[in-house]
Amino acid sequence: MAEISVIIPVYQAEPFLKTCLDSVVHQTFEDWELLLIDDGSRDRSGDICEEYKARDSRIRVFHQANAGVSAARNRGLSEAAAPHVAFLDADDSWEPEMLETLLTLCREHNADTAACGVTLWEADGSSRTEAPLKAGTLDAAGIRQQILLPLMGQRLCPPIFNGYIVRYLFDRQRLETEKLRFYGGYLEDELFLLEYFRTAERVAVTEKSLYHYMQNPASATHRYMKDFPGVFRAFMERKTAFAEKAGLTEITPDWRENSQWAGLLIAVGNVYAPGNPDPAYAAKRREVKALCALPEYRSCMEKLRPVHMGRRKQLVAELLLRRQFRLLGLLYRVKNAKRGA
Repeated sequence: MAEISVIIPVYQAEPFLKTCLDSVVHQTFEDWELLLIDDGSRDRSGDICEEYKARDSRIRVFHQANAGVSAARNRGLSEAAAPHVAFLDADDSWEPEMLETLLTLCREHNADTAACGVTLWEADGSSRTEAPLKAGTLDAAGIRQQILLPLMGQRLCPPIFNGYIVRYLFDRQRLETEKLRFYGGYLEDELFLLEYFRTAERVAVTEKSLYHYMQNPASATHRYMKDFPGVFRAFMERKTAFAEKAGLTEITPDWRENSQWAGLLIAVGNVYAPGNPDPAYAAKRREVKALCALPEYRSCMEKLRPVHMGRRKQLVAELLLRRQFRLLGLLYRVKNAKRGA
């Protein structure tokens, strides 16, 4: 049996899939199994998966009708057999020592989980490294303070603790004991991490960046999403249930307003996303105005005034608070024109 199960959901990934798969095949640690979940790709992604499977007995391929990234990852979890689990996205890649470093950390520190830094690459070739956890180990109290509370509460002001599951090596027994799976098609990573780290006992950390995260404009986090308010409402329901179960509502009393504001900013960006089928900016202004009238967003705007955010987010928040919807539309029109949308 392999030591690590690597799960990659694959959908329309033909341009970058070989780079991703090569980064697994060329790992310095070789005792892994690779589970490729072809989620109904219409390009050559499925064929590429089969080509790699034919060359390496450690690779297994599963083809399914398109059901979304959560369903694809869940299929991978149901097929995984190794004691440890790592996730990799099909448009990203690893440093050659990724698996070896994380597994060594777990073994040397008797940890159930290991974490590393991530390099975020923009489409223009620029990059920055994100390593929110300091090198060392976290016990249960440290996990609560440095992972759970940042994930629950501060979602507006930098530095934001992003919910990247790809930076971790997970304990599969804990995943199965807690019956952890992914739900929904947006912010599913954040909910998964909250549930996992609620019971995790020890995390070993390296600040070294071992994961290359490509900011892909075609990914689910960048393209237009129909009925985003409904999707985000379902996310908040699950997050509320978690907060109550974990006893975090009193420790982070403004977490709900903080999260709703983050959702509102994302919702506004979604309205002006290039993929929005309604091209009329007047219609988009009306949609943003309607968003601000929704009870959950109206409440957070009344109770919390965000400060110390990034310049662009701060400007959008101020325009929303002042109901300057026409100026807001102009801001996004200029932004989209610069992107060539």
